[in-house]
Amino acid sequence: MGAAGADWLTRSERIQEEEPDRMLASLEIQPGSVVADVGAGVGYHAWRLSKIVGPRGRVIAEDIQEEMLRMLKQNIEQRRLQNVEIVLGTPADPKLPPGAVDLVLMVDVYHEFSDPVAMMTRIRRALKPDGRVVLVEFRKEDPKVPIQPLHKMSIQQVRSELEPLGFKFQRVLTFLPWQHIIVFTAGK
Repeated sequence: MGAAGADWLTRSERIQEEEPDRMLASLEIQPGSVVADVGAGVGYHAWRLSKIVGPRGRVIAEDIQEEMLRMLKQNIEQRRLQNVEIVLGTPADPKLPPGAVDLVLMVDVYHEFSDPVAMMTRIRRALKPDGRVVLVEFRKEDPKVPIQPLHKMSIQQVRSELEPLGFKFQRVLTFLPWQHIIVFTAGK
């Protein structure tokens, strides 16, 4: 999604549609964790993650679009958050530090990757040995989900793409109205 779609990311209905606080709570992120929000956009999840990881933790808010990162920076400054680092990635490299990340979160992002193998290979490198990757994607299995099919992914599709890269499937959470939360470990 381009910067022109920033309003979609901050729409008021999103809280009901996606339940961000409940979704993040389900991940059991510990204070002091290092969490990467890949495809962070305007920082919709980054500021929430900042509160969860606390002052000893760190959020790496990555995006490949400079305009999105400018808006994210404004949001972080307005909230006076000290533990959010903004990173400009590329379509093939999120520019995350190797072996440093406890959890990588991608909300409605993975299906947008132009080079998913390169991105996920680098994301796996960035994870600690017990690190996790979480994809939140609109359910392709449910025709009632009011999103264009190209923005949906099935659980099987995600597994068939990530498992060959070494990720280990952990679980799926299905309590969100339209999305599934698909959790993998680094498999190291």
